Amino acid sequence: MMQDTDEFHMEQRRVAVGMASGLAITALALTLATSWEPVGMPVKPLAERLQAALRTDLFVIVWLAAAIANVARLRFFSLDDIAGSKAGPGSKPVQDAVAFLQNTLEQSILAIPTHLAFATAAVHPMSVLMMVTALFCVGRAMFWIGYQRGAHGRALGFALTFYPTVALLGISAVDVVIG
Repeated sequence: MMQDTDEFHMEQRRVAVGMASGLAITALALTLATSWEPVGMPVKPLAERLQAALRTDLFVIVWLAAAIANVARLRFFSLDDIAGSKAGPGSKPVQDAVAFLQNTLEQSILAIPTHLAFATAAVHPMSVLMMVTALFCVGRAMFWIGYQRGAHGRALGFALTFYPTVALLGISAVDVVIG
């Protein structure tokens, strides 16, 4: 809990730094990934592009599975939590794990269809898909590790998970409009 407005404003600044850093890293990573794409190569068939998206998204799904497994693990080893959410809000470790799971689910639900949409729009999506999936994985790890430190501890991890997806969503939407 924030004690005063000065502490709140300091936390806001620290979150803003993490989010801005994530945005800069995303921009740099996507620029690098697009520069690795082959020039002058024939367009890959749609089925191959979609397959590439689904293959890279296995790593997104692994993070979701890990978050689910973590909640189950914590509940299994806790007398107070083994009955599940019907028994009450749960201990602090379970509440934190459920919050991480909820955020990971939200990020996954946005990322997977966005990656598929991008694969339909891009002629050579593989490098970009691999990069955004790598950022997703690094972002989830940083979010998880930083969770106990508060909003500023989660900010960069959140940004590295969210901004690459939003960037691909925007690129795909522009492609649909000007297509």
